[in-house]
Order: sequence, then C-alpha cells, then structure tokens
Amino acid sequence: MVPAPERPLSDNSAVISLVGTARADIAGGRFDAAVASLERALRIEPNNPALWQELAKLRLQQGQYQQAEGLAARSNGWAGNDKSLRAENWRIIGQARLKRGDYPGAQSAFDKAAELAN
Repeated sequence: MVPAPERPLSDNSAVISLVGTARADIAGGRFDAAVASLERALRIEPNNPALWQELAKLRLQQGQYQQAEGLAARSNGWAGNDKSLRAENWRIIGQARLKRGDYPGAQSAFDKAAELAN
C-alpha cells in the first residue's frame, strides 16, 4: 500500500508561517514560544484538526500528558474522515495514557489507532 501524500497543514499563509515558527522553536527548545505560536494559529483556524494535533504532540513532549490527551481528542473531533490523522491522535492518546500509568486505557487507544490504520 502506498501512503497518501501528506496534505498541507493549512491553505492560510499566516498559519503555515506560525507552524513553521513553532517547529523551529521546538527544535531550539523554546517550548513556551512554540505553544504561543500554535495557539495563535488556532485562533486563526480553530477547526483545523492538524493544528490541534501539533499542539497535542508538543504537550506530550512537555510531559503534560492529560492536556496532550485532551488536545488529541479535540483534534479527532474535527478530523472527520481523515483516518491517518485520527490514528495518529489515538497514538498520542495512547502514549499519554501510558505515561500516566493507565495501561488498559493506553492499550485501548493503541487498538483504535491500529483499527484506523487498516
């Protein structure tokens, strides 16, 4: 199976710029600045599931597991039929639950991710 080409995060140049800035800040260890950029992008496009996922990944990296799980769930709420985005969100949720010690919840999330990947 050939993976689908990655769709652009947004058609809005301001959003694309903010995400680029956030990613550069993450690479530089400036997590608070990255959060601020992603939150600005979300004010422009609050229904963009990819932005919610970006923020969820960042919160997971920061060790804010409950917030990461909530943001990934919110992303799923906007993801519609995008199975790959939803599967990645379930993997984020699974990782967050694993880090919090919720092993059955983590397994359930990983199982949902696997279902969507098929």
